[in-house]
Amino acid sequence: MRLIGRHRLWALAVVIVLLGGLSWWYFSDDGADYRTTEARLPVNGVVLDTTFYAQASGTAPVILLAHGFGGSKHSVEDSAKELAGQGYNVLTWTARGFGRSTGEIHLNARDFEIKDAQALIDWAAHQPPVALDGDGDPKLGVVGGSYGGALALNLAGVDKRVDAIVPQITYNDLARSLLPDGSGGQPENGVLKKGWVGVLFGSGSGFSLNGPGAGRAQGDPQCGRFAKDVCAAFLDTVTTGRATPETVSLLRAVSPNAVAGQITAPTLLIQGMADSLFPLPEAEANARAITGAPVRLAWFSGGHDGGAGSKADEQRVKFLTVQWLDHYLRKQGDAPGSSFTYSRVTGVSAQERGLTTTGFKLDRYPGLDGSPRSVDVTGRDQLIASPPNGVPSAISVLPGLALGGTGLTSVEMPGQNATFESAPLTTAVDVVGAPSVQLRVASPTGEAVLFAKLYDVSPNGQASLPNGLVAPIRLSGLPAELAGAEPVKVTLPAVSTRIDVGHRIRLVVATSDQSYQGPVRPVVYTVAAGNAVSLPTAVGTALTSAETPLLIALAVLAGLILLGILAAVLIARARHRGRDRTVVAEYADTPLVIKGLRKEYAGGYVAVRDISLTVQRGQVVGLLGPNGAGKTTSLRVLMGLTRPSAGQVLIFGHQLIPGAPVLSRLGALVEGPGFLPHLSGMENLRLYWQSTGRPAEDSRIDEVLEIANLGKSIHRKARTYSHGMKQRLAIAQAMLGMPELLVLDEPTDGLDPPQIAEMRRVLKKYAVDGRAVLVSSHLLAEVEQTCTHVVVVNAGRLVASGPVAEVASSGRRLEDAFLALVEGGPEDDRD
Repeated sequence: MRLIGRHRLWALAVVIVLLGGLSWWYFSDDGADYRTTEARLPVNGVVLDTTFYAQASGTAPVILLAHGFGGSKHSVEDSAKELAGQGYNVLTWTARGFGRSTGEIHLNARDFEIKDAQALIDWAAHQPPVALDGDGDPKLGVVGGSYGGALALNLAGVDKRVDAIVPQITYNDLARSLLPDGSGGQPENGVLKKGWVGVLFGSGSGFSLNGPGAGRAQGDPQCGRFAKDVCAAFLDTVTTGRATPETVSLLRAVSPNAVAGQITAPTLLIQGMADSLFPLPEAEANARAITGAPVRLAWFSGGHDGGAGSKADEQRVKFLTVQWLDHYLRKQGDAPGSSFTYSRVTGVSAQERGLTTTGFKLDRYPGLDGSPRSVDVTGRDQLIASPPNGVPSAISVLPGLALGGTGLTSVEMPGQNATFESAPLTTAVDVVGAPSVQLRVASPTGEAVLFAKLYDVSPNGQASLPNGLVAPIRLSGLPAELAGAEPVKVTLPAVSTRIDVGHRIRLVVATSDQSYQGPVRPVVYTVAAGNAVSLPTAVGTALTSAETPLLIALAVLAGLILLGILAAVLIARARHRGRDRTVVAEYADTPLVIKGLRKEYAGGYVAVRDISLTVQRGQVVGLLGPNGAGKTTSLRVLMGLTRPSAGQVLIFGHQLIPGAPVLSRLGALVEGPGFLPHLSGMENLRLYWQSTGRPAEDSRIDEVLEIANLGKSIHRKARTYSHGMKQRLAIAQAMLGMPELLVLDEPTDGLDPPQIAEMRRVLKKYAVDGRAVLVSSHLLAEVEQTCTHVVVVNAGRLVASGPVAEVASSGRRLEDAFLALVEGGPEDDRD
């Protein structure tokens, strides 16, 4: 403390207390007193699970607060309390087909979910605390994100009692969102977002809420709680990778684009920039379609992949929402106007485990192609291979798993992409919108599926893909030779980013992407790019303190002061101790410790609720659970592919954050094997190790090959491998460098009994000399023979853990114990 002086320290402490009190006064509830009532309301032949947050005195407008797909009224509970604290009545409900509400999911169809919401308006109009515009017409706002945002738009389009809406991270055309085509094609020819479609369909397939079997739809187990027409459209589209005209008609009939032109309620559209499900063009399409009401757009750094975004953006979204509702429902404050606000990511705060951003403002929305600047790119005509069935695939962003929208997780596969690059920029470019480029493509089949992306490459070669976004393209009528190919304009993903002086832009055209469904048969394309990329630009005015929620300014100021004090204290302590404070000493020799892990995605879907486990040296730990239990999500968290919503993950005592050096002590196999078929097994392993940037001598490849027992086949082309050989090669790849912790997801998938027995030997042999293995598997008999310990999860929670013999107990088979644990496990309230 002597570093800053006693008197100065007291002065700073007083300032912090004053600032904290002022922040609390400004942002705490305005004295509103509300009461909460839960009820199950029968409407339109179903029963909806509702909660009404009613003001205790007087009358006030009412807000219908809708949840995201796979969520429930509990997903929006915090937002409901905040709005109720601002003096609004708030009605939340679980949409039909989800949670404890009955009925089937019709994707916001007018005759089902929207009609349900109209019935809720009728109900709200008869509640004493609700202010009215007229008989049966409450003063009403609708707020919702994703699925709930689309409900707000659809409801406003068919019911004129809606007075204001705030749709967030939502869509205009669900068909185009799920089957996009960056070349301007229709959804019938779009490229299926198989990753997101899988997440969405899984969210509605009938999670159990009150024990085994409760809440599940009767009938076809493939459809769960989906209506038959929706289920049939899903099954057909995923099977073929293409949408029929009937499927497109179904998706568009439930989309806001069908009614947006009829909306008369003032609309604040808030869209996330880190959103591979519903990207920025969907908000623009809604804005252009709404011609009968005031419309304002705001972009923020979050989204389905980026969550709430930066702390500053999270507060700004709340501020804009309340400002909009206050003016149009209470006639308080000046008209918000039609100005456009957006954010730009300026860095990543490791301490806060989140992004830092700067907000900007323009008088009017410039459009996605406004004020273009042309930047020349060069590169020869290139041959690129499309792999069979997309294996192996490039990785841009996985559904819900982007690292805060930083775009630093992208992986390109050698031989599967064409690259075109600019010279270093001499002036910085503020990109605000959707860049575009012209491509020429030749294909021996006459068709091609490609994925275009635009990287920002720093002078040291670090390439980042803003928000991990790509533009899928499906082309047809192509010539076999490039000489006959006509230029095709491709619109790249819309972004808000600054490309600094000295940086280059890199256009990459890839043949595969983990999140999309591409061709089944391998083919080789020829690709050429035009001479320039068109970059839409804008120079906004940085938001002033008057335009930024006061909490942000106060929090920043108080935070800086507090950080200064803490820094001084830590420096003083460090001078005396000089030891690494980043390691939890108790677990410094423990391969893995997970405490209270929780993972919740944007839209409210909770994949993991509460999982804790420990993996000690020398153990082979089996991670068991039914489909949807949260196993793979847990593995992705501990691999650093995504951040947990809550809880702690320690690898050898180190807090796990994406890119942490301690991850070099971990090897993993998730999502099955994928190799370059024209290379040998050895060449694949060496190429993989080379891509890590670590010295060749550290690979310990000889030890790895001995354990994996691949023999002379290691020198054969990977395309000649059986499934079992590919699986063993994938295990060998995960073992490179002999990491102290090995994490494997379904390593015996598709193997025959002799191959499974060999894999058992491999895993047991690996867990020697203090190493450890965590393996997820459905083969319970094999886990019982292979593993020393097991962890059983169900519905996102831990239900049992310990040595195999203890978990099985009483002479039972592990399979019998597992079934008993799952059937008697915790209630699944993920909704």
